[in-house]
Amino acid sequence: MQAFTQLEGIVVPLDRANVDTDAIIPKQFLKSIKRTGYGPYLFDEWRYEDRGEPGMDCTHRPKRKDFVLNQPRYRGASILLAGENFGCGSSREHAPWALLDYGFRCIIAPSFADIFYNNCFKNGILPIVLPAETVRRLMEACEAQEGYRLRIDLQAQTVTTPSGEVLHFEIDAFRKHCLLNGLDDIGLTLQHADEIRAYEARRKQEAPWLFMRA
Repeated sequence: MQAFTQLEGIVVPLDRANVDTDAIIPKQFLKSIKRTGYGPYLFDEWRYEDRGEPGMDCTHRPKRKDFVLNQPRYRGASILLAGENFGCGSSREHAPWALLDYGFRCIIAPSFADIFYNNCFKNGILPIVLPAETVRRLMEACEAQEGYRLRIDLQAQTVTTPSGEVLHFEIDAFRKHCLLNGLDDIGLTLQHADEIRAYEARRKQEAPWLFMRA
């Protein structure tokens, strides 16, 4: 998993509350268990006028001009501003996969659905909770200023605006450690690889019949 330390990037304001995981990545795309390739289908039903299917070339699909991701000013964005209860609905891990594959490394919202919030950390995305009035103010600034950027510092737990305003956010110490060091569940386990190998070697001596092939 890619580590997250600092990020400065263009911000996209998605001014909607209760965005569920089926809106983030519709159900027909769950047929694949690969972690990549979902970026073109992120918010598929909102971005395109036709129905997307897995493997479809999105290059020439008709786009909805009024949807925020289709506006040229937000091209290359890496920070998403969202409304309350972002990521609600089913617990599909494809949702953070699609956001990450599109290019988002940070999502700022007043609140998140619990399972989606946890899945973000496991996939290298930093979900930041800020007060609703602060998120609203950031959205208004973003909409008013083309090329609006924020600077995120995970170690300092700060969000810095173009005017120099510094906003502080809270994060669990363990999750912060994992993000800073690029550790997902597998990475955490592999930190103990030597102990695991030693245990397996010992068990082969103690109970060799457990390791016999049929």
